[in-house]
Amino acid sequence: MAGNVPPPTWSNPANKQADSVPQPEVFVSPSPAPAPSLMSIASPINLILLSLFMVLIYWHFRPKAPVALPRGPPPVVFKTYTPKTLIQFNGLNDQPVYLAVRGRVFDVSPGRNFYGPGGPYENFAGRDASRGLAHQSFDEEMLTKDLSAPLDKLEDLDEDQLENLQSWEERFSEKYLVVGKLVAEGDPEAPSS
Repeated sequence: MAGNVPPPTWSNPANKQADSVPQPEVFVSPSPAPAPSLMSIASPINLILLSLFMVLIYWHFRPKAPVALPRGPPPVVFKTYTPKTLIQFNGLNDQPVYLAVRGRVFDVSPGRNFYGPGGPYENFAGRDASRGLAHQSFDEEMLTKDLSAPLDKLEDLDEDQLENLQSWEERFSEKYLVVGKLVAEGDPEAPSS
């Protein structure tokens, strides 16, 4: 706007003849600058900027879909199992995979690829795995065939086998949930059929 104001002019109002005595020059102020014309608020660029601003405000404050949290696993209740009730938790038919070590039942479903059907330790799924783990043997012979028989007391294990069993039990305790305890058939704590 300052560029529209004409520069001040200097003039000599006295006689401008060449033989006259020079007179001091007098400053004559230019006429006041006209008021700048106001641009219309509704100019196209302003409308575009206003529209863009409104879109940004809408995007920032628009209603958002509620966050859907994934469903967690169903709650596990600590139960008392017998060999006959534990056998059904072998990973078949989308069942969880449980195994017992020294009377504690572990949910090893997160390790289904190891303990479930087709895994290297699948023989232990739904069974008491204590003797097999102590012997570092994953054969069927390590499992109790008669599910109605008393639980294996592991009394014939030597020191190394007990140490093996202890390390397996610690590993399971660190990695998997304890979901129950294993008792023999006919035990007073055994669930009623």
